[in-house]
Amino acid sequence: MQRILVVDDTELNCELLRNILKDGYIIDTAKDGEQALSKIREYPPGGLAAILLDLQMPKMNGFAVIAEMKRKGWMAKIPVLIISSEHSVEVENQCFELGASDFIHKPFEGSIVKNRVRNAIELFSGKNQLEQEVREQAKTLKKQYQIIQMQAEKLKEAEPFHMLMMEYQAAIMEVETRLKVLNAEFTQRYNRNPFESIKSRLKTPESIYDKLARKGYPATVECIREKLMDVAGLRVICSFPDDIYRLADFLIRQDDIILLKKKDYIKNPKTNGYRSLHLILDVPIFLSDQKKYMKAEVQFRTIAMDFWASLEHKLGYKREGDNTEEIVRQLKDCADSIEALDYQMQEIRNKIDKA
Repeated sequence: MQRILVVDDTELNCELLRNILKDGYIIDTAKDGEQALSKIREYPPGGLAAILLDLQMPKMNGFAVIAEMKRKGWMAKIPVLIISSEHSVEVENQCFELGASDFIHKPFEGSIVKNRVRNAIELFSGKNQLEQEVREQAKTLKKQYQIIQMQAEKLKEAEPFHMLMMEYQAAIMEVETRLKVLNAEFTQRYNRNPFESIKSRLKTPESIYDKLARKGYPATVECIREKLMDVAGLRVICSFPDDIYRLADFLIRQDDIILLKKKDYIKNPKTNGYRSLHLILDVPIFLSDQKKYMKAEVQFRTIAMDFWASLEHKLGYKREGDNTEEIVRQLKDCADSIEALDYQMQEIRNKIDKA
């Protein structure tokens, strides 16, 4: 049975509470604040399920007891219910502000005492259990992050890993060069550029290891090469949708580039409105002693959709609250408007070209 400490200088009150609660709890008593603090020190952690505390007592009153318990950190571990004949709203508010869990008025009504004591203990127990679970989860996440960092450091230190990253960087340069050649040719032939800019990136060791772990693969150079498609990534920003398809077609028609996978989110947008053309390519790179193929992901977007995707990514970390659904709806509406604008601008360009 759980133990409750009743602190009241009136012996009759202690006996009344003992009779009310004796079937469900072991009742201990203290006649003043000093004796109460002394007894609290004697109990092991978790030894007291609750304290029923009178406010007006000799030597040390209830407010002084609460102040000392707060100073020692006990208020966060034991629910304190005030027992008092005081009906002042100001006094009750003062007790709650100090951290009291509930207020029981004298004279005592048995059913109210039982319910309030039970509820306070259960709520406090649930709160402590939740806090413990949060602490354990935080420890687990910290440990997982430390493991990821350790594995990432091992990848950084490994010579084969450095060589692999160099090869992925070479694949990025190879794709960039071929796109720039196409851009120069378009400038010469048609007096306009098929794309506005190219952005590239290599996944960090932390991101690589995290993705391998989520997919259940070991952190080896072989798994990175075989299982991950997006270590080397390029984003090509075009002015118009038809430039995207024309440029992508010219790129994959080159006889030494192999198309592994194609995802057309322009014709088949994601549910959030995202539109882009994704290509997974095998790209040849030329080393001092050999030619080999490396995987690279190339994404093609219009200028407007690139702006939308950047904003959507930033807002993705802040979509907490009651207006989440409204934000998602507005982003989807913006994506639809961008698509209409892209094709409208393309039609205007076509008319200018014909003129």
